[in-house]
Amino acid sequence: MTDGTLRTLLDASTPDKAKVDAYLTDTYVLETVEQAERLGIDPGAFAREHSLLLLKPDAIVARAVEPTLMWLADNDFQVVDARRVVVDRHVARALWYFAWNIASPERRRLADLLVGISDVLVLVVRGPVDDLPTPVRLTAAKGATDPRKRQPGELRYLLGRHNYLLNLVHSPDDPADVLRELAIYFDEATRAQVLARALEVRDRTDTAAALARDLYDDAPARSFERDDAVARLCAELDSEAMKSLDRRMSTAEPGSDAAQAALLDVAWATGRELDPWSLIVLGSHLLPMRTGTGSQTLRPVSATDWLEARP
Repeated sequence: MTDGTLRTLLDASTPDKAKVDAYLTDTYVLETVEQAERLGIDPGAFAREHSLLLLKPDAIVARAVEPTLMWLADNDFQVVDARRVVVDRHVARALWYFAWNIASPERRRLADLLVGISDVLVLVVRGPVDDLPTPVRLTAAKGATDPRKRQPGELRYLLGRHNYLLNLVHSPDDPADVLRELAIYFDEATRAQVLARALEVRDRTDTAAALARDLYDDAPARSFERDDAVARLCAELDSEAMKSLDRRMSTAEPGSDAAQAALLDVAWATGRELDPWSLIVLGSHLLPMRTGTGSQTLRPVSATDWLEARP
C-alpha cells in the first residue's frame, strides 16, 4: 500500500488529522492493513463495521462479563469473536501510547499492578453502520472515563464501579484505532483467525461466557471498597511498618484521605510484596491520575467529532 492510499484509508477512518499523520508510520496499523489486504479483506470496511471491547482485569474480578454481554445484545452489538489475551505493561503502553504522556507516575505504577491481576477478555463486536461506524457508536454508548460524566444506560454506568482508573472496559475511539488495536492484542496468526471468524457473522456470546468462566477460575472476585483495602494492607504490614504508620498518622484523622495516603506510602516503602489489588483500589482513590501539565499527544475522538467531519 502506498502512502497516498494509506492516507486515504485513514482519512476515511478518523476525523483527527493529527491521528492520520501519526498512524501513517505506526507499526500496528501497518501490520493490520497489510495483512487484511493480503487476505482479500477491505481493512477500512472491516474497521467501520466492527469494534473491540476490552474487559480489563478489574472487569474480571468484578465479574462484569455477563452484564456486559447482556448490555451489548440490548444495544444492537453482536459478539462475533472472543479471545482471552495475556497482557503486561507493554500492552498497556501500546494501547495508550498517544495518551499516557500526561499520565502521572502513580497512574502508570497502578496500571502495571493491574495488568498482573488477570488475563483479559477481548470481544470483537459487530453493529449496524448508519451515521456512525460501530467503534464510534460503541465508545459513545460505553460512557466516559470520568465517573462524573457517566449517564444511565451507558455500559460503565451499568457496571457500577464508579472509579476513574478502575473503569473496567476499553474500546477504540474510531475505525483507525480498531486497525491499530487488532495488532496490539493479536499476533499475525491469531489476527487472521479473528478476521475470518468475525466475517462469518456468527454470534459467539457463548464463547465469551465460557472464556469468562475460565478467567474467573484463575482470578478470585475482589472488593472495590477502600475500607477493605485498608484492612488487608494493615493486616499484611509488619510491626516496624505499623510503628512507622502510627507516627505518620499522629496528625491525621483516622479514616481520612490523609491517613489512607500515609498507609499507602508506608506500604510501598516496605519494599515487600503486599496484596496488589488492595494497593490498586486504595491508590485509585487517592493518587493523581494526570501530571497536571501538558496535553495528550492525540485527543479522544467523539461521536460529535465524527459527525461534524463527515461531508
